[in-house]
Amino acid sequence: MSAVAVVIPSWNTAAHLGHCLDSLDAQDGVGMVETLAVDNGSTDGSLALIRKRGVRHLSLPANVGFAKAVNLGVASTDAPLILVLNADCFLSPGCLRALVAELSADRRLGGVQPRILQDAAGEAVNCIYSAGQCLTRYGRAFERGWGEPDGPPYRSRDEVFGVSGAACLLRRELFADLGGYDEAYFAFFEDVDLNARARLAGWSFAYVPEAVALHVGHAAWGRARQAQRFNVELTVRNRLATAVKVLPVSGVAGAVGLTMRSVAAGPLRGSGSAALAGAVSALTWLPRLLRERRRLRRGSTSALDGWLSAAPAPGPDPRRAQGAAG
Repeated sequence: MSAVAVVIPSWNTAAHLGHCLDSLDAQDGVGMVETLAVDNGSTDGSLALIRKRGVRHLSLPANVGFAKAVNLGVASTDAPLILVLNADCFLSPGCLRALVAELSADRRLGGVQPRILQDAAGEAVNCIYSAGQCLTRYGRAFERGWGEPDGPPYRSRDEVFGVSGAACLLRRELFADLGGYDEAYFAFFEDVDLNARARLAGWSFAYVPEAVALHVGHAAWGRARQAQRFNVELTVRNRLATAVKVLPVSGVAGAVGLTMRSVAAGPLRGSGSAALAGAVSALTWLPRLLRERRRLRRGSTSALDGWLSAAPAPGPDPRRAQGAAG
C-alpha cells in the first residue's frame, strides 16, 4: 500500500483543526500516513493544539501564504503521494483509501479529489462544494457543482480539468516536476495554476465521488473589510497571471477584459482600488509570466485547451471566500 504525506497549512484555524486531525485518524486501508501541519504564524492557539496532539509540524513566524506553506510541507515529507488538506476540511471514513486506490490504478493521473460537500456548524448541508475544478476560456475558474444539491449528477467518477486545493491527492512526481505551487501567488488560484501547468505537461485529473470530504470554507479568512479587499486584490492578480502563463492568446485577451470589468465595477462594490492594485501587480510580473508562457506552451497545448469551459457556472466563486493560508 502506498504511503501518503498529508500536508495541512493552518492559519488561525484552531476551531476546526482538531476535527480535521480526528478525521485523518479515522482513515484506514492505506499505508503509512505521514501528517505534517504547517502553522502560518497563528495567534489563536492553533500551534498549541498541534503540539498537544503530538502532530509533526513546522512553526512559521509569520503568514507566508497558502502556496509557500504547502511547498514547505511537501519539501519536509517523503511519501510518494501528497494529500493537500485545508485545516477546515474533514475526510469521511474511507475517503483516503478511495483516493489512493484511484491514483494507484492509473499512472496517467497526476491527482484526484473527493466529492467535497459544504459544511455548516460541523454538519454536511447536502450541497456540493467541489466535484472538480473548471477553467474558462477567459481565465475564470470555478468549482464544478458548487452550491448544487448533492445527488446523482455527482455520483459518477469523471475526468476533470483539475482538483481543488481544499482536498486533493497528488503525485509527488507531479509536484516536484512543476516546482509546486507558485509561491508568488500567496493565496487564491495557486491550485488553478498548478492544474493548468500539469495539463500542459501531459497529466490528467479525476474526481472520485465515493471519497467524501466536508469543507467549511473561509474559516481563517473572516469577513473583515480589510481581509476582503486583500482577497479581491489577490484574486484579480493571480487570475490574470495564470491566464498570461497558460491560456491561448484569445484567452489572455478575454482575461484582460475580465480584469478591466472587475476594476470598473469595483467602486460599486467598494473594491475598486483593490482590483486595480491586483491588475497593476500582475503587470509588474509580466516579464516573468511571458518567460513562463513560452516555456509552458512550447509543445502541444491540446491537453489544456480542450478542457477550457465556455462559461462559468452561476453563483459566486467559493475560492473568493477561502483563507489565505488554508
